[in-house]
Amino acid sequence: MKITILADLYADQSHDPAADQVAAALREGKHKVSTLFVPTDLKAVTSGLARRKPDLVFHMISDFDVEGVHVVTAAVMDALRIPYTGGGPGALYIRGNKSLAKKILAYDNLKCPDFAVFSQDASFETGGNLRLPMIVKPMERDASIGIGPEALVHTVPELMARVKFIHDKVKDAALAEEYIAGREFFVGVLGNRETVAFPPIEMDFSKMPEGAPHVLGYKAKWDENSVEFKGTNAILPDLPDELKARLQKAAIEACRALLVRDFARVDLRLTDTGEIYIIEVNSPCDLTSTGEFAAGAQALGLDYPALINRIVELAGERYGL
Repeated sequence: MKITILADLYADQSHDPAADQVAAALREGKHKVSTLFVPTDLKAVTSGLARRKPDLVFHMISDFDVEGVHVVTAAVMDALRIPYTGGGPGALYIRGNKSLAKKILAYDNLKCPDFAVFSQDASFETGGNLRLPMIVKPMERDASIGIGPEALVHTVPELMARVKFIHDKVKDAALAEEYIAGREFFVGVLGNRETVAFPPIEMDFSKMPEGAPHVLGYKAKWDENSVEFKGTNAILPDLPDELKARLQKAAIEACRALLVRDFARVDLRLTDTGEIYIIEVNSPCDLTSTGEFAAGAQALGLDYPALINRIVELAGERYGL
């Protein structure tokens, strides 16, 4: 097929390195691949797609924002009747709004942390009985933007200071959720009518400085020179079959509840008492060849080119291509 990779063009004119890796994998799958890196500009999207005339778009936009609607590119492709990978605009909005996603998960009796939302207009909303400590994060930003060691708060003054930071610096509502102590896992999910969950990948925090919170923040994900990045490591743990099955079941149920299409990575926490909490459902998720999603696929016997081409196959099946 003729496939166009649609991804963000950042202010410094760079783009997600995963886009280049996805392009190489698709070319290995014998597809004809083009790329379209766009700033926050709808005309760049529509004109770029009109020139390329793809059979399918590999949709990798994650930070595109027009008047607060970060799912606009999916809506544009729906309007233009261009097939694309991943979720539609409604599903992307649900997953992007963390408080709404948590309400839906709770409705389906899936455990997630109790939370509160501090909007920029000074309105306040709670979902459950809050207890300190809490993690404070932007409600609609992804890639761990605005999250670091300071995001873990233990007192009310710390909470309010962090809420103000999110409002002032990130320009978003603040989501404060109960901190779930325990092991952190990532479970990749692939498929639509029939889904498969990858073996769980665990985030190992054992090399973090003593006393540092076990939080996978922005530096831990993206700053290779930081203490946080060097102190965290994704591993394939040796888990009892029963625990592995419970983690995979929780991930699949979360994806179904939040209308995931094609693929996702589900972030989970396991408490000392064996309770599984859903922290977030990421779709689209990090598609770098060294990321947790690719590592889970590899553990299942699916190498990176096969994984990327399978996503395209799943999207093509949905559209009858």
